[in-house]
Amino acid sequence: MFKWYFFPEKFGCFTEKHYLCTNYRLLRMTKRILIIAFTMALSCLVPVSANAAPAYFAGVMEMAVEQDVAITFSDGVLTVIGAEGQTLEIVSLTGKKIMDVKVESPAQKIELNIPKGCYIVKVGKVVRKVSVR
Repeated sequence: MFKWYFFPEKFGCFTEKHYLCTNYRLLRMTKRILIIAFTMALSCLVPVSANAAPAYFAGVMEMAVEQDVAITFSDGVLTVIGAEGQTLEIVSLTGKKIMDVKVESPAQKIELNIPKGCYIVKVGKVVRKVSVR
């Protein structure tokens, strides 16, 4: 003889709606678990930093070299470090070019005699905002 749990809908403890809803929840949960597992597996394959990247990632290594340029401004003197041989551009916020300077040494100081205001300083691909007060 069949036991009662083969026909739970006859006893009112299990409806088709409940069955469909439970299956939908299981499918959603399974999908989420698969997404998490795939993300974790993918994160093991991707290098974490530029130092860990192999040599064939040339674009990553070039970007790390570009970021070695440091621009600081204090008391009317602009200091540029690590941009030897590049051109420094100073542009106002309105887009007017204020000055162009060729960086001659690894650490060059440039005295700025420009009016008060905010300016954009660009060396290669490095861009900084400078406020003259």
